[in-house]
Amino acid sequence: MTDRYDCHYCKESLFGKKYVLREENPYCVKCYESLYSNTCEECKKPIGCDSRDLSYKDRHWHENCFHCFMCQRSLVDKPFSTKDEQLLCTECYSNEYSSKCHECKKTIMPGSRKMEHKGNSWHETCFTCQRCQQPIGTKSFIPKDNYNYCVPCYEKQFALQCVHCKKPITTGGVTYHDQPWHKDCFLCTGCKQQLSGQRFTSRDEFAYCLNCFCNLYAKKCASCTTPISGLGGCKYISFEERQWHNDCFNCKKCSVSLVGRGFLTERDDILCPECGKDI
Repeated sequence: MTDRYDCHYCKESLFGKKYVLREENPYCVKCYESLYSNTCEECKKPIGCDSRDLSYKDRHWHENCFHCFMCQRSLVDKPFSTKDEQLLCTECYSNEYSSKCHECKKTIMPGSRKMEHKGNSWHETCFTCQRCQQPIGTKSFIPKDNYNYCVPCYEKQFALQCVHCKKPITTGGVTYHDQPWHKDCFLCTGCKQQLSGQRFTSRDEFAYCLNCFCNLYAKKCASCTTPISGLGGCKYISFEERQWHNDCFNCKKCSVSLVGRGFLTERDDILCPECGKDI
């Protein structure tokens, strides 16, 4: 006697009938479709065993229902996009939603590479330097007057040239005597340290830091022998071709300040009237 081979769910005999195995259990077609078939997103009917089940992000369609929402053309085995959960062929999606190239005004197709800057989009081949017309791609560029320039072209056409090294100044820079300099090129004539950001002065059109200028050209205080810069409001006393810092102009004997007072001299010394009365 032959064992019965029945549907796992309804127990009807499967002898001579089509059936579907699921987890090693046999089901008649009717029970399988009722229990396990996916529902088509388009027609809301079950996708039967004899139909091709097309799926995308946990959603399912009959093969005949898998078409563009706008033009109704089949999307089977074709590229497509989605918008608000609706399926769209690439042509319909592009016409409705894709960016337009700022240069050629044509649609930038989904999946193609595009360049974006300040809310505008370009085809990669349309995003070119205004001067040399070469694609900029991922290289650095500089916008000017609604045009984009690659860095070499911008430097050739617009950038100031450093009066010292003759190379373009792309960022920052220093202006001295109405001439442009790189910060790295604007150096003290004496010690060669950068002058940008610090006080400096000049002599014979050459720039010097204060230390170098004082050491090279400033008069020396007759008392402490250090330079008197005379810069930045520094006050000093001058008498018979000798100079003193204000703080150094003191009586040789009692050290009282002689600024604004009468004084006497004895050889190279200066004295207050009290200390000089015995001279």
